[in-house]
Amino acid sequence: MEYDDVCVLVPTLNESETIGPVVESFAAEGFDDILVIDGGSTDGTQSIAEEKGARVVQQRGSEGKGQALQEGFELTDAPVVLMLDGDQTYRAEDAAAMLEPIFEGRADHVIGDRFADMEDGAMTRLNRFGNGVINRAFSVIHGRDYQDILSGYRALTRDSIDRLSLTEDHFGIETEMAVECVKHNVRTEVVPIRYRARPDDSETNLRPFRDGADIILTLYKMAKTNNPLFYFGSVGTVSLVVGLVLGSYVAVEWITANTSHEVLAFLGGLAIIFGVQLLMFGVLSDMIVTVNREQTRQLEDLTQRLSEDRARDATRVDESESTNAADRAAGDRPEGSPPEQEASTPERRG
Repeated sequence: MEYDDVCVLVPTLNESETIGPVVESFAAEGFDDILVIDGGSTDGTQSIAEEKGARVVQQRGSEGKGQALQEGFELTDAPVVLMLDGDQTYRAEDAAAMLEPIFEGRADHVIGDRFADMEDGAMTRLNRFGNGVINRAFSVIHGRDYQDILSGYRALTRDSIDRLSLTEDHFGIETEMAVECVKHNVRTEVVPIRYRARPDDSETNLRPFRDGADIILTLYKMAKTNNPLFYFGSVGTVSLVVGLVLGSYVAVEWITANTSHEVLAFLGGLAIIFGVQLLMFGVLSDMIVTVNREQTRQLEDLTQRLSEDRARDATRVDESESTNAADRAAGDRPEGSPPEQEASTPERRG
C-alpha cells in the first residue's frame, strides 16, 4: 500500500519518552510525511521528533490538542490525514486498516475503535466508565453509534476536513469531529485497532474530571444545532418537572393545612410556562433542522448528478473529436492506399 498521499499528524506536549518510537514506527511502515504540531514542550520533544525525521511546527495558538489539530489541518494539503496521539498507545501496524476504507472509497472519515482490542492497564476503570457514558450519550443525542467517539486515531480525507467546522481547543475536539460528521453526513466507518498502555515512564496530559466535563459540555452544546429537540427539550422537561413539583406542593399545603405559598406558586407557574415554551421551541427547531437536512441532501445529490453529467459530456466530446480527427485523416489519403503509402508518396514523386 502506497502512502504518498497521506500525512501523519501528531499533536504533542511533553512526549519525549514516546515521540521517537512513534515517528520511527510510522516511518518504517512507509510514511514519509509525518507532521508534529508541538504545544510548547519543555522536555525536548521537538528535537527528538526532528532527529527521527518528522517535520515539527511550533503551535501558534493556546496550548490544547484541538488547537494543534486545527493548525495541522491547515498546514498540510495532503489528500488524506492520519491523526493520532504521540503517546505510543496507537500502533503504526494498524494504519493500513485505518486507511483501507478511504482508499477503497467506502468512507471519508475513519475512527479506530480502541475497545475492540485493549491491553490491560491501557485505560483506568474511571476512564472506561466515562467513555462508555459519553458514547451512549452521543448515540442517543445524535442518532449514530460510532462505538468510540473519543478515539484519537482517525483518518480523514481532505474533502471531509474542509466540510468540518472545528472550534474546540482541547480534548473536546474528537467529540466535535464526530458531531460534525453526523451533521454534514460525512461517510464514517469504524475499524478495530489495538490500543496499548502508555509506557510507565511517560505521563498523560489527560485530566479525567476536567477534560471529561469539557467533553460532555461539548457534546451537549453541539446538540443545539444537530438535535435541538433534545437540547431545548431536556431543559424544558426539567423546568416543567420543577414547576409541577412546586405546584403540587403548594396545592397540598393549601388543601391540607390551608396555607398559601404565593411566591412558590408564582415560581412554579413560571417554571411550567417556561418548560412548555422550550418544549414547543424544541419541536419547531427540530422540524426546521429536518427540512434543512433534506434540502441539503437533495442539493448534494443534484450537484453530484450534475458533476457526473458534465464528466460524461466531456468524455463524449473527447470521443467525438477523436473520431472526427480520424475521419479527416482518412479523407486526406488516396482511396484504398494505406497510411504508410501516403507518407512515402512525396519521395516517389520527387
